Amino acid sequence: MGRRPALYIDVTSDLGRRLEEHRRGLSQHTSRYNITKPTYIEAHETAPNAIEREKQLKRWRREKKIALIDAANPEWQDLSGEIL
Repeated sequence: MGRRPALYIDVTSDLGRRLEEHRRGLSQHTSRYNITKPTYIEAHETAPNAIEREKQLKRWRREKKIALIDAANPEWQDLSGEIL
């Protein structure tokens, strides 16, 4: 992969709505770094579980996050179709 992409980790109860907000530029961070396509998604049974996982992932070094995405989605394809 050439250019190193910006990474964004978040928790939401409505993934479709959140994706649309990012595409419309309503998030300052995703708008600034042009983050519009999800390349890795995890589902969790409860909000506390999702929040704990978010905190865990945010503590990881960038290289480990990239390895996680590479393992699940080696081509870094846009997973929007699975959401919408």
